[in-house]
Amino acid sequence: MNEKINDIVARIKALEHELETELDNARANIRYRLVDRKVQFEREALMMQRRFKVNLFRYALFPRPRHVLTAPFVYALLPALLLLDLLASLYHAVCFPLLEIPKVKRSEYLIFDRHHLAYLNLLEMVNCAYCSYGNGLLAYLTEIVARTEQYWCPIKHAHRMLGTHKRYQQYLDYGDAEGFRRNLEKIRKFKD
Repeated sequence: MNEKINDIVARIKALEHELETELDNARANIRYRLVDRKVQFEREALMMQRRFKVNLFRYALFPRPRHVLTAPFVYALLPALLLLDLLASLYHAVCFPLLEIPKVKRSEYLIFDRHHLAYLNLLEMVNCAYCSYGNGLLAYLTEIVARTEQYWCPIKHAHRMLGTHKRYQQYLDYGDAEGFRRNLEKIRKFKD
């Protein structure tokens, strides 16, 4: 990778750090903090949130028609997600140790913390858990596949790709056969 690209990547990392600092400041304004990965709201913040909670029975008995119509399609994905989770976890457990690829920490991707929000009723919490699971699972699977790609074929595409994973920038340039043969083992070392 050339120096200009390295410089851009370094600036992106610095901006990500700056973003985290600003997010910490925003958390303070909403009056919660994270202690050992657990959410702790100030008492006044919880009381304020409870004022916005919609009664579960009113929510369940008088839903919007479009929510009733789309719910079966939304939740129809759950069996596929569960099967994908099972198969990917099996692949991860068997292949990563054999290939000496560092394991992905599932807990860094599947995060269930929205149940701490006092303004959500039970059905809203279930919906949030479903979305947390689906998006977290896909992020977890993306990292598993990204590490697989880094091991077997760390080559950038000829075409620009939207939504690349964080490992993509370390990959070798498309068409660089000499660089591929020279650097493949080095890239397989998984330095983050």
